[in-house]
Amino acid sequence: MTNHERFFGRKRREAGVQLNKVQKQAVLHTEGPLLLLASPGSGKTTTLMMRTGYLISEKGVNPARIKAVTFSRASARDMSERFAALFPELSGAKVGFSTIHSFAFEVVRAYYRARSEAYQLIEGEIEQEEEDELRAADLPVLHKKPILRQLYRSMTGGGNLTEDQMEDLTTYISYIKNKMLPEERWSEAKCELKDADKLLRAYERYKREGTDRLLLDFDDMLTVCHLALSEDPRLLRRYQQRYDYLMTDESQDTSLVQFGIVGLLAASHGNLCVVADDDQSIYGWRGAEPGYLLDFKSHYPAAEVLKMERNYRSAPEIVETAARFIRRNKNRYDKAMYTKNPAGGRVSLRMLADYKAQAKYVTAALTSGAAGSAAGASAGTTAVLYRNHTSALVLVNALDRAGIPFNLKDGDKRFFSHWVVEDVLNFMRMAYTDRRPELLEKIYPKLAGYITREQMGALLRIGGGAASVFDTLIERVPLKEYQVKQLRENKDTFGRMQAMNARQAIRTIRFNLGYERAVERLCERFGFRQEMLLGVLNTLEDIADGLASMTDFAERLKYLETLLRSAKSRSRDPDAVTLSTFHSAKGLEFDRVYMIDLAEGVIPSNDDIKKYDKGDAADMEEAVRLFYVGMTRAKRHLELIAYQKKDGAAIKESRFMTAVRSFGAATSEGAGGRTAAGLPTGLGGAGRAGHEGRSVYAGRTGQAGYAGTGGVPRGSSLSAGAGVGGRLAQTAVSAATAWQGELPAYLKPGAHVSHRTFGPGVVLSADAEAIRVSFAEGDKKLLTQVCMEMGLLKPVKQRVT
Repeated sequence: MTNHERFFGRKRREAGVQLNKVQKQAVLHTEGPLLLLASPGSGKTTTLMMRTGYLISEKGVNPARIKAVTFSRASARDMSERFAALFPELSGAKVGFSTIHSFAFEVVRAYYRARSEAYQLIEGEIEQEEEDELRAADLPVLHKKPILRQLYRSMTGGGNLTEDQMEDLTTYISYIKNKMLPEERWSEAKCELKDADKLLRAYERYKREGTDRLLLDFDDMLTVCHLALSEDPRLLRRYQQRYDYLMTDESQDTSLVQFGIVGLLAASHGNLCVVADDDQSIYGWRGAEPGYLLDFKSHYPAAEVLKMERNYRSAPEIVETAARFIRRNKNRYDKAMYTKNPAGGRVSLRMLADYKAQAKYVTAALTSGAAGSAAGASAGTTAVLYRNHTSALVLVNALDRAGIPFNLKDGDKRFFSHWVVEDVLNFMRMAYTDRRPELLEKIYPKLAGYITREQMGALLRIGGGAASVFDTLIERVPLKEYQVKQLRENKDTFGRMQAMNARQAIRTIRFNLGYERAVERLCERFGFRQEMLLGVLNTLEDIADGLASMTDFAERLKYLETLLRSAKSRSRDPDAVTLSTFHSAKGLEFDRVYMIDLAEGVIPSNDDIKKYDKGDAADMEEAVRLFYVGMTRAKRHLELIAYQKKDGAAIKESRFMTAVRSFGAATSEGAGGRTAAGLPTGLGGAGRAGHEGRSVYAGRTGQAGYAGTGGVPRGSSLSAGAGVGGRLAQTAVSAATAWQGELPAYLKPGAHVSHRTFGPGVVLSADAEAIRVSFAEGDKKLLTQVCMEMGLLKPVKQRVT
């Protein structure tokens, strides 16, 4: 028996580790470059740890001369824990498990100390030693985002960056640094913020010249590390001689600068093991791409490429579907993922009648074990996955009302301080007290009142009092006749809002008070993403559904904000369902997986589709990989969920869901009328199905006492002390899909109309169920009932020539 056979036999007896042929090949390939392509669930971490243990115990390698690099702290911690569990006899081994950033920081520190140059970190967790040095020298602890905000204010004459703009800007900066783009190409990178390249130049200049020391952010650690190793031969030799064996995990997430750092370290000996799956490369927006893996042999001609294709995680039905799906991508290594697990898994496709039914369906499925759930599976073995953070809030709201515990992997808590949320709350405050000029000042540019800045200034000088601000404007400030008419209508509308339920109030703000049109104008002027801002409004409507008043709505927002802030503590609950984006779910596994919001424009996104239609397939292929990552999280049951309508408009299911449907191996369950086949009673499609006698908060207690932060009001109501005399009865919206009244004459075929969201169009057909209209962006099928109740369509008079 050879040494390596004894090694594998010993680990099989001691730790129950039984490697397959390819895994053993990877462990034994210790000299020279190796690319290990690891399919989902193929045991890559176990293989990597076995390889590390083999180097130490069988090859006699000093543990300190092995460097294992990954790209997240969680992965580095997992590798360290897994190694300790597999090799307790090597508990004293000091293997260098670390992130690429922590290694880069070590190099940067050595580089600047050797040059006697002062520097300061302005992003991430500044190490205590660094912070103590700054405070001892009486220097400020500077941070990246405040610097960017100040530079933006200076550049724009007082403008403020929203949280979304800040995220877009920092992603843009990270992309440029990771791609190592020269300054003349900065304008080529995508950023919604106007003149982002100019702001970046100001930022880089400030980091060099703004203080008496260099300022470094998280991305600079990588670029400076690469620069230092490239320009300082002694420093490079020092680190090359420190490590004889290099291993990188999750290498599909590698960017150009990271690939370059690893390449410099491995150049002297070539003992590099790269573990990756090009089919799971999903971070293109921050500079990662599978091209570095696909070109691996050109960089390392002597490299061996091994494919770990056996999946130990999922049922064959899921493995076969996912393997077939990923083959639609062309820019990839040809792999044939398979499994020897027993059959009995299930892939289901569910088409719901309406977006509103989605959260209700998922909630009911989790509660009752419907939808083909794995036998005996608890919610804790279940995940609901989605592409965008906005999908989570609606689910959190529904699960909390149903009393289902959840673990939120990566909730976007910025939602509650979003300026759209604050605007809606200010409109609601105005409904309770219209005597405060300072409140009108916050919303007048987005109110259909045509109030000019000069007129608003005059009102502020007059000040508040017992009269309505609208009456004061009309009586004491010079106005045009059309302004007077509009302001009177606004006063009347605000007055009527107190008697509305929360959802009606939001729709009144959107469509009767002109807020949605104002948002559209802001998107046109400043480049905001319209679909994202309208998504915030739609989410607010979903939260408002079933709430009797605007005060209930404000309290619910405060409660949800508190809930999301504490959601991570729920991860200790074994019965908690996991809510996660596709990105954050990578590396995890669950018995049941529900993938939701599978619509064209979401996954793939509208930008993915536009680029693909123009011949650029890179982003579309990444969207395919993202969908594949979601599919391969499931062990026994995978359910893909789409819907036919949202806000009265027809929705097309994701082309990826259509592709899975075409395979013929999945169970399809579609919408039958208003209720999807198999949907539990009461979970209707279009319109609001109500809560069937349940209290608004599903028996939750103490909610009004939660104190939120951000954009929601701090008081217990929206009235700011005005005193709202009790709850008003909820005015239900009809759940019927057919319009019961008479259709207006302007809806005849060929008539010109204008939709509040889609703009001008021509009526193609109209009946009690649906109105088909041809708009500039394409034909839309709208629910007649929704259009009539909310006044979404208006006639347009055609000029006679």
